[in-house]
Amino acid sequence: MCGIVGYIGELQAAPVLLDGLEKLEYRGYDSAGMAVFDGQDIHIVKSSGRLKVLRELTEEGALLPGTMGIGHTRWATHGSPTDVNAHPHFNKDDSIAVVHNGIIENYLKLKKKLEKKGYEFISETDTEVIAHLLDYYYNGDPLDTITKIMHRMEGSYALGIMFKDHPEEIYAVRKDSPLIVGQSEEGNFIASDVPAILKYTRDVYFLENEEVVKLKKDSLGFFNIDGETIEKEVTTVDWDMSAAEKGGYEYFMLKEIYEQPKAVRDTINPRLKENRIEIEELNMTDEEIREIKKIYLIGCGSAYHTAMTAKYVFEGLARIPVEVDLASEFRYRNPIFEENSLAVVVSQSGETADTLAALREAKEHGVRTLGIINVVGSSIAREADSVMYTWAGPEIAVATTKAYSTQLIAHYLLAMKFAYVKGKLDDGQLADMISQLKALPEQIEELLSNKERIQRLANRYLATEHVFFIGRGIDYAISLEGSLKLKEISYIHSEAYAAGELKHGTISLIEENTLVTAVITQEELYKKTISNVQEVKTRGAFILAVTNEDNTEVEKTVDYVIYLPKTNQYFTNSLAIIPLQLFGYYVSLGKGLDVDKPRNLAKSVTVE
Repeated sequence: MCGIVGYIGELQAAPVLLDGLEKLEYRGYDSAGMAVFDGQDIHIVKSSGRLKVLRELTEEGALLPGTMGIGHTRWATHGSPTDVNAHPHFNKDDSIAVVHNGIIENYLKLKKKLEKKGYEFISETDTEVIAHLLDYYYNGDPLDTITKIMHRMEGSYALGIMFKDHPEEIYAVRKDSPLIVGQSEEGNFIASDVPAILKYTRDVYFLENEEVVKLKKDSLGFFNIDGETIEKEVTTVDWDMSAAEKGGYEYFMLKEIYEQPKAVRDTINPRLKENRIEIEELNMTDEEIREIKKIYLIGCGSAYHTAMTAKYVFEGLARIPVEVDLASEFRYRNPIFEENSLAVVVSQSGETADTLAALREAKEHGVRTLGIINVVGSSIAREADSVMYTWAGPEIAVATTKAYSTQLIAHYLLAMKFAYVKGKLDDGQLADMISQLKALPEQIEELLSNKERIQRLANRYLATEHVFFIGRGIDYAISLEGSLKLKEISYIHSEAYAAGELKHGTISLIEENTLVTAVITQEELYKKTISNVQEVKTRGAFILAVTNEDNTEVEKTVDYVIYLPKTNQYFTNSLAIIPLQLFGYYVSLGKGLDVDKPRNLAKSVTVE
């Protein structure tokens, strides 16, 4: 949520900021702004609406000359998305400019204190409190002033700050909200995420909690909350820059759907060694794996849906009991942690606030933790005991596709590894599963080649108001993700139900021509699910079935069938989700919506 970009160097800052903010649009926002220092004063231009408004107001940055500046895209929390509430914010005499991601939880208390001191507020934001708090404590030393306010603010924040009387310095701070620092021969950068600066540099530093950085055009200084100098190690990002570009596709989402075969292959291949699964980054001996008696799988949104699938895979293959939790609920239910447990937290960004909080909760209780994430150097990567990366590359569209698919692969590999070590899979069974796992990328490509059929079906349902997804077992987990893909980008009301629950209320919602998508990939559950399909069919529903290629009997009951290539019963989600992603995409496209940036949503949810 929200995006920060800052630059100081030899180039004109405003075009650099605009370019970086554009790369952060996927994070979600409803207003944008920039502050640029021209050598004498700090000038701010900001507006509600999309970034193109800011481009027009500044004539692509030409009206804001200067070689240092900070920019921001805001996702409204405190105060509606208006020009006044947009960032950056000034102090009282326009000598300090601030951009902020996160939430200051005690801002009302701080605001009341500042008002008593004579400060006046023009916005509804918590961020303006930071600007005035900096003004109140400012003693000519920016670093000392910043560390003072850090001791007084509660909540999460990433800050970019400029002081008028320190015209060759930008300061940045990080606490529970991601922020990176980039270094290049043309200058130095701050950003919320790597894609914002990938055009200019691959050398980055990851700020830890409560660290401050001072940027000059040719140097960087890092400090802790006490103002003491600290050393940081540079990381070279090896992402292909083209992965953050559309590459001829109309939308990032479609490009990323088509990148799934490669992403899946890249996540599988490093972990396979001669028909064995080797997950070196797991840092667990076979004996430690055998001691695991329970697994907690924790995530939000699509990551939670992969965990739902993984529950069936872990319990079915490794016979380890699994609890699946929404990260936002995990710590508030006061979970009972058992000995010899493993907490697996799943997050594309590695910065999801609720998931990070769940990780910390587990660690506080002595539970071993493993992060399944996509972003190297993210908070979860640094704080988890072990990390398993999904090699999806940059994912820009808000609706996840390839990150979801690679998370599934990570779960499969872990479950197979645990099952083999615990003696639940023999050599032959493991080799057979590995063979089927390696076939998935090609099978996904086969499904993608039939996109025209799915597009024609999607065009029939552009005006529909309600859609239901049903399935049993793993098929229920697939249904949850298929429903989410449709609702988040098409704005159609869509719900997923365990098929056996239809009779417990949901079937009353079925009307003539209601679209019901039935996922039927688990062979032992064919007949059970077909009976549920017949129940909605007799009430006038139009039935779309997603099923295995050998289940031709389904044609007698449903209206439209999408067949999947043959694979292991535990891997069917990786195939069934492909046509459901395409269906959601083409419905959104047909309705003329912004597929990559659906309303009210953010890619990276870094506040609770």
